Amino acid sequence: MFSSRLRQAAGRNRLAVAVERRRAAGLEILDLTLSNPTRAGFAYPRDLLAPMADARGLCYEPEPFGLLSAREAVSHHLERHAATVAPERIVLTASTSEAYSLLLKLLCDPGDTVLAPRPSYPLIEYLTDLEGVSLEHYRLEFHGRWEIDVDGLREKAGSGRMRAIIMISPNNPTGSSVTDRELDAVASIAHQHDLAIISDEVFSDYRIDGDAPRSALRQSDALTFALGGLSKSVGLPQVKLGWIAIGGGTPEVSAALDRLETICDAYLSVSTPVQVAAPELLVAGASVRAQIQNRVRGNYDALIAAVAAIPSCTVMPVEAGWYAIVQVPALASEDTIVVDLLNETGVLVHPGYFFDFEREAFLVVSLLPDPRVFAAAVEALLRQIGRLR
Repeated sequence: MFSSRLRQAAGRNRLAVAVERRRAAGLEILDLTLSNPTRAGFAYPRDLLAPMADARGLCYEPEPFGLLSAREAVSHHLERHAATVAPERIVLTASTSEAYSLLLKLLCDPGDTVLAPRPSYPLIEYLTDLEGVSLEHYRLEFHGRWEIDVDGLREKAGSGRMRAIIMISPNNPTGSSVTDRELDAVASIAHQHDLAIISDEVFSDYRIDGDAPRSALRQSDALTFALGGLSKSVGLPQVKLGWIAIGGGTPEVSAALDRLETICDAYLSVSTPVQVAAPELLVAGASVRAQIQNRVRGNYDALIAAVAAIPSCTVMPVEAGWYAIVQVPALASEDTIVVDLLNETGVLVHPGYFFDFEREAFLVVSLLPDPRVFAAAVEALLRQIGRLR
């Protein structure tokens, strides 16, 4: 009686069971999987959410793409990303996940296919399933940095009922950003095969090197949809405001906007109070963004320094985002490594197989935790790895 589009797990994995048992026993967990900035001890301005109480939020003015004032604010925000996008080419959503769903509705018929990178965060699989869309992967390969396998992507792009190429830049968890060379190649492939580009740029504000974020909208050959939102840019996942910024040739963009208007008008999912507050949230939230960026850089530097003392371990290079990958000796399965780590030290990390790494052994750690917690967790992690024989 239920839809086959729902991807239901067969049961809880070993790590989830171990976490539940440890919590039930009241034992401490040093959480290096933390992804919620509101739980990471940042100092949010006390009145940051005050604009959401603006009386203008009491008036309902349904706009399929969102209030113009909010889209103008997003347009201004995107100037930091080396992207000039007119407010008329910006569509507001309740989240990045909703943005994906709207775009899959726009671009795909049931049974059509999109391409997405691997390794990566395991969200696209669920969203494509829910839309009745097939998913194929192209590889990110490590050659001193994580790079798109352009030849493999080109081969897959011309096959079957392909409709779009999804890029995640910066990628979660590899922390790699698409270079100009890679972007030019992807845009050329998309243009050749009449494919759209969906560029997930939610982590683009957090470059480890301090450079300004750069959007895929900096190229204009292919129809491109760049995704972002307050969840990462301002550290407010609970406020629920995302956006789609659209670039490409005028005829293609106009056709996309005409169709998106019909789709968005059927949902009208973004709340009026958050749209009214958006201009002030994007400005005032810069202080939170700065704290997150400083925390991420500091913890990444501390991780590199700590791992340098352990010859058998390596920190994979990170360009942006708020995750890092530690490669450890594959003397046991990742599953066993992370479960033993939790049971014996209280340190919780993600195993690489959660993100479809092709081989072992990789541990994915968040760079968001309080530096003291982070340092203690990394010390315990490395001590445990040193015991592997």
